[in-house]
Amino acid sequence: MDHEYSLLGGVNRAQIGRYISIAAAAISGAIVFLVLSAIDIAKKFGLPANLPPTVLSLISAGTVFTVLYMIFNKYAWCWKYFSMFLKVPNLKGSWDCKGSSLSVDGKEIYSWDAEVTILQSWDKIRIRLKTSQSGSNSITAAIVHDEAEGFRLLYNYKNDPKLGEPELHSHIGFADILFSKTLDTAEGEYYNGYGRQSFGKLKLTRSKK
Repeated sequence: MDHEYSLLGGVNRAQIGRYISIAAAAISGAIVFLVLSAIDIAKKFGLPANLPPTVLSLISAGTVFTVLYMIFNKYAWCWKYFSMFLKVPNLKGSWDCKGSSLSVDGKEIYSWDAEVTILQSWDKIRIRLKTSQSGSNSITAAIVHDEAEGFRLLYNYKNDPKLGEPELHSHIGFADILFSKTLDTAEGEYYNGYGRQSFGKLKLTRSKK
């Protein structure tokens, strides 16, 4: 259920792909050079040194690129200095959420608590919000880098009530969340439609579990 997300104000993903391609070509060439040099040295000492073509194919630039991208996509993108260069926040983890539904004149109608789980890699994300009565999953998302305010997460979601909640209906919504520069708290707004006309505010705090 993870999906791609847009990056606004960060490093272009295509540019990162080019960097990894260059690194893969260099690393692959270096490995092939070392392997062939080792074979030449072995032959000089009269040692058997036969290298099947399949071995060279395993250290091709394409193979190295696949390995490097897998490491980058899952781990390296959120390392401190990589993240600073890419201008992409590491939002993954569990968040405690306190929300409030508002009336048209801005008064609180009722409050609610939820657990938000964010799954994130370099190219995909999923925002899962779960309350005692329903749960929602993100459909599309974008992360915006704002030098003045910090990082903003914008996403659409689909909410489905749990069984035994006849007063609730499945609906589509939108959330706009601004994270603090320390990435441990956030505040935002949500708007529901197409099944449930409501809106309100929410506050997130990174869980210490």
